[in-house]
Amino acid sequence: MNRISFANNKGVVLVTSLMMTFISLTIVMAVMYMITQNVQKTGGFKRYKSALEATYGGTEAVMKQILPVVLDSSFAGGTTDFTLFSVSYPNNSDCNIATKLTSSPDAWAASCNQSQNPKAAPDMTFQLPASIGGQSYTVYAKIVDTVVGNTDQSGGGEVITGGVVELLSGSGAQAKPLPYVYRLEIQAERSTNATEHASLSVLYAY
Repeated sequence: MNRISFANNKGVVLVTSLMMTFISLTIVMAVMYMITQNVQKTGGFKRYKSALEATYGGTEAVMKQILPVVLDSSFAGGTTDFTLFSVSYPNNSDCNIATKLTSSPDAWAASCNQSQNPKAAPDMTFQLPASIGGQSYTVYAKIVDTVVGNTDQSGGGEVITGGVVELLSGSGAQAKPLPYVYRLEIQAERSTNATEHASLSVLYAY
C-alpha cells in the first residue's frame, strides 16, 4: 500500500497567495472607487453651490436694481444698462412685463406663458459676470403670479385712492395701502454649461 504524503504543499501556498492577492486587489479597487465617487460628488456639489450663489446674486439684482426701474411709470422696455450688466426684456405687446406687474394672472393674455419654468418666455434676462477669469452666469427671471394691490406704479411711493376709502374728519379720503405681491421664478446657469444651474422661488411685495 502506498502512503499519501502531504510534505509537498507548494500548490496550497500558491493558491493561498493567489487568493490573498485577489482579496487585496478587490480592496484596493473598492477604495479607488469610493475615492473617485467622492471626488465626483464633491465637484458636483461645488458646481451647484457656485450656481446657487449666482442665483442669489441674480435675485438681489432683480429685487434691488431691476424691479424698481421696471415699476417706474417711465419704463419703456427694451434694454436697461446697469453698472455691471445689461438687462433685456421680451418684446411682446400682448403679454409684456408691465401687464404682468399690474394685473392678476386671470387677466393676462392667452399668449402669456404661465409655466413655472423661468427659461420658458422669461420676463427678463441678463449676464451675471463672474470673478476675473471665471465664466459668467445667465440669469432668467419670470413673474408667475401677481396679487393686485393699490400701491402706485409711478415709483413715488404714493397710494392710489381709487379703492375703498376711509373718511377722516378734517382730512381728505385716504386709502389703506395694500402692496402688490409678486411671485418670481429665478434661475442662474453657467453660460457655457446649462447643466450647472440652480433655481429659486421669490415673493416680492411692492
